[in-house]
Amino acid sequence: MKPNIIPPVLILSTGRCGSTMVSEMLNRHPDVLSLSEFFVPLGQNGFAWENPTGERMWQTLSQQSPSLHAMLKDGLVVDEGLYPHDDPNSRFSAYDMPPVIATTLPHLTPDYEALYDALESFVRPLPKAPLADQYRALFGHLMDRFGRRVWVERSGGSLMLAAKLLRLFPEARVVHVFRDGRDTAISMSRHHNFRVLLAIHKKCRRLGLDLRRDFLKDRGSPAGIWLEKLFFSVVDTGMLLREEPELAEFGALWSDMILTGEKMLGHLPPERLRNLRFEDVQQAPREKLSELIRFIDPSLQNEAWLEETAAMLRPTRAKYTDLPAPQQATLTRACAPGLRHLGYAA
Repeated sequence: MKPNIIPPVLILSTGRCGSTMVSEMLNRHPDVLSLSEFFVPLGQNGFAWENPTGERMWQTLSQQSPSLHAMLKDGLVVDEGLYPHDDPNSRFSAYDMPPVIATTLPHLTPDYEALYDALESFVRPLPKAPLADQYRALFGHLMDRFGRRVWVERSGGSLMLAAKLLRLFPEARVVHVFRDGRDTAISMSRHHNFRVLLAIHKKCRRLGLDLRRDFLKDRGSPAGIWLEKLFFSVVDTGMLLREEPELAEFGALWSDMILTGEKMLGHLPPERLRNLRFEDVQQAPREKLSELIRFIDPSLQNEAWLEETAAMLRPTRAKYTDLPAPQQATLTRACAPGLRHLGYAA
């Protein structure tokens, strides 16, 4: 087993900003365990229990949260999902696909179903322990299995979970990945998860509720699961998707997420927080990837990895500039608070 002395890393983002690209690159590093889309698909289940047993942990990993189940039962796909649940030869269908196998395990190995079975044998016998210790045991087991030295978790939209993740892993280093909010908003508008998220935000506001308050809470509870189940028992996700929001509404959502994230990340010292701007990585991939891996740990410098991953990138241009001038101006106004905070022209 390789020595494990490197603090874990959380890659946080609004989603739709290039964070998946970072996961794919880190997955090619021989010493990095890249955990893609681990926490967000767990939903409230992932944070509800302070001292779970191994049996409870396995339920969290293997049973769909109310929100995930609501989307899948209505025929929606998991954004960035890798498990072929629509293949008749697959073991799981959309209705019973475990959240941990939706993306995380196929990202690690083509033998994801065998790995799923091996994890069940490891997790279920675990004794009752604090939630953070259970996750550390799981991730440590995976590092041993794959011969890695550090784990890095990245889920799209994980900025919404920052308070909870930083409480669980106070030693973690954080990489905040972001992109011009106007392009991020365009991408959000084309993806199921964010269309549903925006619709939920709007519905909650009409009821006098502000979901941003939940983002700032540093722990979950079993009551959160009950409320999530109640909400999705009366809300039709398919109907939410049939709404046609303005692009500027996604821009405002993005800006709110950025400013709410600042409340959770703003206190971190420079040695624990690295801002990674998508456009900078596109323009200077080798330089920015070298900075990223040194931030995680200088001992991870690897020229072969750097050469391979830098070559993966293909320059892209801003898409919001193709919008008609009035729509572009409206979108920029909606994004302006977040853009200014991140140093973009607004």
